[in-house]
Amino acid sequence: MGKSKKSKACKVPKTECCVSKSKCGRCPLRMLKEGTMPDGFTVKKRVVVSTRSGKKASKKDLQKAA
Repeated sequence: MGKSKKSKACKVPKTECCVSKSKCGRCPLRMLKEGTMPDGFTVKKRVVVSTRSGKKASKKDLQKAA
């Protein structure tokens, strides 16, 4: 019997960038550059915002999108 491969869960970005020099794995700036940011979200002034409303994104919003 073959083993099924589990798909890797999509990482949820932090709501704000921590401004570390090495850029952590969940950094919104890094995720935006790599193209792994969930659909409907972007980064403005190091804060994750919704593209539809332009308001600051909450953790619940990001978890639903991921």
